[in-house]
This record gives sequence, C-alpha cells and structure tokens, in this order.
Amino acid sequence: MTLLQKIALGYFVALMIAASINYIPGLTDENGLAFGIFALDLYDDALHVASALWALVSGLVSQKAARSFLILFGAAYLGDGVFGFFTGYGFLDLGIFTNASLGMDFSMGRVLANLPHLALGGFGLWSGLTVERST
Repeated sequence: MTLLQKIALGYFVALMIAASINYIPGLTDENGLAFGIFALDLYDDALHVASALWALVSGLVSQKAARSFLILFGAAYLGDGVFGFFTGYGFLDLGIFTNASLGMDFSMGRVLANLPHLALGGFGLWSGLTVERST
C-alpha cells in the first residue's frame, strides 16, 4: 500500500468521525452546535459519509485512485472552506444557495468553523499534487 492510499484511508477515518460528531453525547451544546462553534445537519452528515466512502474505496483500489480522490476532494473542500469566509456558508451542502450571505468575516468563530474544511482540503490537495509524483 502506497503513502497516498494510506492518506486516503486516513481521510476515511477523519470523515467518519466528522459524520458522527452529532451523535456523540457532550460534543454538541444546547443549541446543537458542535464544540459550540458550528452546526452539522443531516446534509452535512450525508456529505461526510459519502466523502468517507469515496476515500475508503479510492484508498483500497490503487495509488491512482487515491491521488484522484485527494486532488478532487481537496479542491472541493478547500473551496468550500474559502466560501465559508465570504458567505458564512459552504457550497458542498448547498448552504450558499439556501441561505442569505452573512458577508465576509474573519472572526475567530468563522475561522474555527471553516478550519476543518480548509485543513482537510488543503492537505488533500497538496498530498495529491506532490506526494509520490514519480510513480
């Protein structure tokens, strides 16, 4: 198994954890905010599970599949995190289409809410574009 495949399998684990946050007692507050920062709904959970299954399959199939997953997933999630700064919502869960824009904001709350997608997306894209390029 190549490093890219292992990274993709790591994404499977991380995304399944993200999908389960709402169902672990104590991780959401009385307002339904995970860690008191952001809300996850059924659409977010479905997106995380679908992404996790894509990561699992690509990680098990081949290095080329893992690279494709990391590049495409990375670009999509990184873009979603960037949109979060400009609108307060992402596009992957269709939030920018169903909610009025909250405007650009670089407050700590907005940074923390978008950091998971920025980090996962950025690392995925970087990995897909740079790791094991000679093979």
